[in-house]
Amino acid sequence: MTPSACGYTPDDMATSPSFYRFFRKRLTWRYLGTTLFVAGVGIVAAAWLAGGKLVAPATCVVGSPPSDLPFQTLTLESQSGAQVAAWYLPGESSGATVVLLHPFRGNRRTMLPRARLFHERGFSVLLVDLQAHGESTGKHITVGYLERYDVQAAVAWARQQRPDDRIGVLGVSLGGAAALLGSPLNVDALVVESVYPTINEAVDNRIAMRTGVFSKILTPVLLCQLKPRLGITTDDLRPIDHIADCDCPILVACGDNDRHTTLDETQHLFASAGEPKQLFIFEGAEHEDLQRFDPEKYNHSIVSFLERQLVVATCAATR
Repeated sequence: MTPSACGYTPDDMATSPSFYRFFRKRLTWRYLGTTLFVAGVGIVAAAWLAGGKLVAPATCVVGSPPSDLPFQTLTLESQSGAQVAAWYLPGESSGATVVLLHPFRGNRRTMLPRARLFHERGFSVLLVDLQAHGESTGKHITVGYLERYDVQAAVAWARQQRPDDRIGVLGVSLGGAAALLGSPLNVDALVVESVYPTINEAVDNRIAMRTGVFSKILTPVLLCQLKPRLGITTDDLRPIDHIADCDCPILVACGDNDRHTTLDETQHLFASAGEPKQLFIFEGAEHEDLQRFDPEKYNHSIVSFLERQLVVATCAATR
């Protein structure tokens, strides 16, 4: 074989240690690049599937209301385009009505324990399935964006049905976010439980609980799906920007062990609200049903707040 200009034949070069090191280095970088590409595609695909599941409708057969109470079943027209399924429970002549709004992937049956609680105190109660939940129509869950119109429809119906009543709204998680995004609601009192200030924080907290530091990668991948899936952006899902629009007394409640919406985030949300306002923290509670967690504290805080703002205020106004 003809020697090269340096005196090495091609066979000598192919078998030299430096050639093997160069070849291995190229293979290593190529393998690493391929691995990262495949991993990236896998992450994006998994996030896309996860995003689809998150906004998929949580519709189900809710069934008939409890027969031991005089519930009425009705359907409300919402500007969201949804047919909103609802139950109405007329109360005694307390002059107070409360609209109950369920959490993410819940429905009006989720709020039945609260409905009984308020009805026992003379309240009229309206429970609704937010769009794409329960028996209401809707193609996607929009984390409060379209659901706000369902809240407005519920309040308008309550105002028409009970024109002389003072009206309150109580929203849990998604229900509370929808109420804030829909403010001002033309109500006399508002309670929001375990509500996220911004969708960025809400998603990042939930991803961090499952993946740790990888949430900084996965959260943007999930949030960038808002536009192609729902036609909205993260700027459209910031209840903290709307809480000051609430033109009535407001109570903000949370658990101090809530990792979905942290105590610091809730305090930040509360700080953005106008007066009069109250903050109530359930010690030891996570992102859960606060009424079930501590019924006694719930009665002393949330129920008492709505009684003061709606029932007592009504009695004072009629004197």
